Amino acid sequence: MNMNINSITSELPTDMLSSTFLVGDVGAPFVIGLAAGYFAKKMLRLALFIGGAAIVLVLVANNYGITHVSTDSLQNAATAATAAAQQSGGFLMGHLSNISSKGASASAGFFLGLKFG
Repeated sequence: MNMNINSITSELPTDMLSSTFLVGDVGAPFVIGLAAGYFAKKMLRLALFIGGAAIVLVLVANNYGITHVSTDSLQNAATAATAAAQQSGGFLMGHLSNISSKGASASAGFFLGLKFG
């Protein structure tokens, strides 16, 4: 009885603890997600700062009679900005989940980047 051992071992799945699997499928997507989450939070803070400064300037100009702004137009602008932020977040999460085979590593990195950002 002659068994070919090489044919049996070649059909085994990829070693889940090998360095090539961990770096390629777990480590790199995590770092990509971490960087994207950190950047997203910093940009959101910057956008909120600039948006807040613009609102204050418009309200001050309204107070001195330079311009007239209704509260409805401010609320509509805030609603549009919120919808754009939600769409952007959904776009990022959709692409990060496609980076690795299961997407959990990139998504975990993204949420950790949001926390640290």
